Amino acid sequence: MNPLYRQQQEEMAFEEIGREILELSRTELYMNLRFLDVALSGLTFVPDGSIRGTGTDGVSLFYRPDWVAGLFGRGSQNVNRSYLHTVFHCLFGHVWNRGGRDREYWDLACDMAAEHLIDGLYLKAVQVPKSMYRRQAFRRFLPEGKVPTAEQIYRSLCRNHPSAKEAEELRIEFTQDDHRYWEREQDPEQPESAPRKWEEARERMQTEMELFSKEASREFRDLEEQVRAENHQKYDYREFLRKFSVLKEELQVDLDAFDYIFYNYGMELYGNMPLIEPQETKEVQKVEDFVIVIDTSMSCRGELIRRFLQETAGILMESESFSRKINLHIIQCDDKVQEDVKITSREELEEYLEHMTIRGFGGTDFRPAFAWVEELLRKKSFSRLRGLIYFTDGYGIFPAKKPPYDTAFVFMKEDYRDVDVPPWAIRLVIGEEDLEEIRP
Repeated sequence: MNPLYRQQQEEMAFEEIGREILELSRTELYMNLRFLDVALSGLTFVPDGSIRGTGTDGVSLFYRPDWVAGLFGRGSQNVNRSYLHTVFHCLFGHVWNRGGRDREYWDLACDMAAEHLIDGLYLKAVQVPKSMYRRQAFRRFLPEGKVPTAEQIYRSLCRNHPSAKEAEELRIEFTQDDHRYWEREQDPEQPESAPRKWEEARERMQTEMELFSKEASREFRDLEEQVRAENHQKYDYREFLRKFSVLKEELQVDLDAFDYIFYNYGMELYGNMPLIEPQETKEVQKVEDFVIVIDTSMSCRGELIRRFLQETAGILMESESFSRKINLHIIQCDDKVQEDVKITSREELEEYLEHMTIRGFGGTDFRPAFAWVEELLRKKSFSRLRGLIYFTDGYGIFPAKKPPYDTAFVFMKEDYRDVDVPPWAIRLVIGEEDLEEIRP
């Protein structure tokens, strides 16, 4: 037999064996994780002899046949973990969110996040003995009390700056697949973008997990919390703030309501006499009376509070939404009101932001701030209070009664755990990257 032909036949046989192993793994995972049905079938198998193990671009699962066969020889749990690890990268958007970040830290954070989720499943199909080093790494780089997303672990890595030796040890412990195809340009002939496809799979997954029994929900609690945190809609924060503006007239030409046809006709017919003049007033949405409450409890970070306030104030000061005369109260509150600063002009707002001091750092109770605003209303400190925004981590006591103005609670995505806000309040979840993108 021709040696080249024999080699090709052996390679094809290996490819088929690798494909069968992956299909078997997919079936076993499906039998244990029914809510992952769409996600588990979301990748097509493509043999790739150049890759280190397996990898993905969000469309295909590339695999090196001999590596898959060798991994299967050490136990099906290892193949199942590798498969699920790659699926989690797609499901939580790791593949497409590398931009602007340190590549090594981001890839490591994604691997750690995926492995932490798999370790928390407690399923025989994916369970392998966990080393003491892995436990210690999780204790160090997963801040207590927060959803262990890749973004959260990435920030922890950036703050702790592991040495080159330690970073390499972490990669050896947590790396399961090859990331070389991440953020590769998608085929323009694809009918649907890969990120959107996985977003829909994640939304369906949340729905199906919520239909599970309470016992099953507790069993997959870490996974459900991360799905919930990832699925919360990202808002255009500028548009969100416009919900709190009021309609009023300003002295300016309203070009939108101006009819050029009658204007030109009059100029042509009478020389210098238009039949219609532009309106000298225009109805616009303006923010006038407004309250921003900052949760200054121990659980809220000072630098994050400052950034949120700076970005929110930056939007309010835009000419299209910010009234010349304003009545803005910035209240700092933990378990009691620590400070209430009244702002009446742009200059005062800029001065406050420049010299702002965070006060409090006690417990969290939302009621004192609402009682404070209620007293301001009783004293007629507002002519038309349109709304209140409360920036918090969500761990506090909510008022039982609906206030006579719109209220929004703003949570940071990386600190967010499905907090049940009162039915009369708006819930908004944003990430630190969203704060960076807000200002024009």
